[in-house]
Amino acid sequence: MAKIGSEIEAEIKISPARKLGYITDPETEEDYEIQTNRLTHALQGDIVKVRLLDEVIREKKQAEVVEIVSRSKTKFVGTIDDKASSSGCFVVADNPKMYVDIYLDKNECSKTRHNDKVFVEITKWDKDKDNPEGKILEVIGQKGVHEVEMRSIVLDKGFDTNFPNAVLEEAKQLKHKWSPIPQSEINNRRDIRDIVTFTIDPADAKDFDDALSVKKLENGNYEIGIHIADVSHFVTPDTDLDKEALERAFSVYLVDRTIPMLPEILSNDLCSLNPNEDKLAFSAIFELNDNAEVQNQWFGKTIINSNKRFTYENAQETLDSQSGDFIEELNVLNNFSKILSKRKIDAGAIRFEKDEFEFELDENGVPIRIYKKPHLWTHKLIEEFMLLANRYVAKYIFDTCRKNNDGVCELMYRVHNVPEEGKIQELSVFLKAMGYILPLQKDGSITPKDINALLAQVAGKAEESLITTATIRTMSKAVYSTANSGHFGLAFEYYTHFTSPIRRYPDLVVHRILQSLLTNQKLTPKETESFRKVAEHSTNQEIAAQDAERNSIRYKQVEFMQNHVGEEFNGIISGVAPFGLFVVLDDTGAEGMIHISKLGTEFFNLDEKNYRIVGEKSGKKFSLGDSIRVRIESANLDERKLEMGVV
Repeated sequence: MAKIGSEIEAEIKISPARKLGYITDPETEEDYEIQTNRLTHALQGDIVKVRLLDEVIREKKQAEVVEIVSRSKTKFVGTIDDKASSSGCFVVADNPKMYVDIYLDKNECSKTRHNDKVFVEITKWDKDKDNPEGKILEVIGQKGVHEVEMRSIVLDKGFDTNFPNAVLEEAKQLKHKWSPIPQSEINNRRDIRDIVTFTIDPADAKDFDDALSVKKLENGNYEIGIHIADVSHFVTPDTDLDKEALERAFSVYLVDRTIPMLPEILSNDLCSLNPNEDKLAFSAIFELNDNAEVQNQWFGKTIINSNKRFTYENAQETLDSQSGDFIEELNVLNNFSKILSKRKIDAGAIRFEKDEFEFELDENGVPIRIYKKPHLWTHKLIEEFMLLANRYVAKYIFDTCRKNNDGVCELMYRVHNVPEEGKIQELSVFLKAMGYILPLQKDGSITPKDINALLAQVAGKAEESLITTATIRTMSKAVYSTANSGHFGLAFEYYTHFTSPIRRYPDLVVHRILQSLLTNQKLTPKETESFRKVAEHSTNQEIAAQDAERNSIRYKQVEFMQNHVGEEFNGIISGVAPFGLFVVLDDTGAEGMIHISKLGTEFFNLDEKNYRIVGEKSGKKFSLGDSIRVRIESANLDERKLEMGVV
């Protein structure tokens, strides 16, 4: 137990509803609460030094911030509110965890109008001032306009839709230099242009970073090639292009657009494996027998020419009808993918099937339809071969590095750790309240097979989506790491990301590592140290990119529901709290809240242990997972909230 009066460093988290701070002692794992007047201007994610206090409020140990060691974020997107001060104006941040408004002086305010969305940076925050001062980096435009809102989401998460001129120029020069591909480069590569090769991607995809080839061998086995865009050939370390790609680390996918990691002249053109064009690839080629067992493997640089660009839909149609282009090759891949999938599940890989929603937008970006994305086997087909490549590349770089570098193999892996014991216990209690038993091992741990058994029980039931979501939240987050610790969710001992270097920077690093090992170049301590920094930065950027995607979905769901206020929908209770119920709508995935006052005329109490709200007189229950009919009462686009009532 930490001593009262001692000081510790930790990352602070902010509760937006109560404007309180929370930290966890990294050594003792004890939690402390920080009152608003003791935050000392600390913001969400800051590294702070806190002093532990001899005080307990509502059973929470207390602390106070004595120093901000480093800021997590100083740039925010918000809306201009000019009503509060004649000498200036305030920016109300979109991020609810930014609990104070940012003050702009008269000169800065003159650049804007009321209700403009702006991108601002905090420049000063005096100790005796309630509000920080800021400057405008960009006036984005009027609140509520589609383009303004989408750009706001991207900027607030630290990404940008534009590339610096130096980066664009570098990309342009690369296109000029490598179009067409010189014969000298072709001569240095394995030429597989005469083997049937194709891509399978979403209908709206413009960047194709993986292709598959199929060739029957004389011994009856098949040679399956997994060909990945050779981005590392064009994007070399320490160039402006490489630095920009590292800073972004990921492409960002919003409801209506992609914010690419690389300029489009590379992502959609030079690097992209477009059909009927010679392209440079980095390939993982496997010889598989009839049981999809790997007999031989080869990794290296290739030149390919994709014969066709399939969409997931028309590839599925070809398989279903058993007619069309390359049906023989598709059947081979289809059969192998089913064997690989079954083997993976039998080994303990977790089968998460979660509904995804797509949006149909009008010419102004306003959603006119939301619908569930269909589950097609061709999605699984591609997934299985990408997993195969990622898995075997990870094992190769681990084994080869260990042999070449005296056992020091701090490279780039995708790891997924076993869930924390506390979270497993919480899930077990939650499931018990839902009527399900989660079998645990004697030591309180859980296996992937136990999770699969649970998911099989709820398959097709109303509460399936809810239980799947709760189980996913129990899982540790998959992260990038220089230490290989395996992948719990996939039940793989070795795993990395090799197959998407156009849209993920860690994959680009894996390509560089693999090429170094294939050409017997020893990795230097400086390189391995850089991998650690890349892994940490990429994990953080992945979270930011996912948040941006979720925010764009949430915004469009609420915008869509604005036109359906007063209408009734079916949903499922996704959460219970002292103040009411949370409900997810079946057809759109939109989530809203029913305030406890709208449940009926009697008094309702939260039965926290059983995840339900119970009427004091009638005993009427609203339980987690219950199906419910609701009416949309209001849709607040500013706060991205839906208010509902019980029908």
